[in-house]
Amino acid sequence: MKYLIYLGILLCTFAVTAVEEIYQFDNPQQQALFAELSHQLRCPKCQNQNIADSNALVALDLKRKVYQLVQQGQSKQQIVDYMKERYGEFVYYQPPVTPATLVLWVLPALLVVVGFGFLLRRRKTTDINQDSIAQADKLLEKEQ
Repeated sequence: MKYLIYLGILLCTFAVTAVEEIYQFDNPQQQALFAELSHQLRCPKCQNQNIADSNALVALDLKRKVYQLVQQGQSKQQIVDYMKERYGEFVYYQPPVTPATLVLWVLPALLVVVGFGFLLRRRKTTDINQDSIAQADKLLEKEQ
């Protein structure tokens, strides 16, 4: 009886399989466009993962929508614009250059330059203080 239960459990585990969607394309250009877009569009749920690598439900929905738009013959830019309109700029890995993105790129570099300037200035003032101390010591020795 015990062996029949083990055999039943073993047979049930064979029925469990993973499912991966397979997309059929009319030509290799559509397939290449789908692959390119799947790697360039970011999953809105995942922090920094594209929809090709994500298993989140929203990523699967995005892949299906990209597939539909590719099958309809839309261009890469039309599909990207559709996704940006629907999910925001975050969905595209290559954000446009705007004043906000410039601040994000320039501000850290500016802070590093200002930090180095502050350190160099502080070092110079420390050297001046040490020179002043040495001169004061010489004056004190002369007076004694």
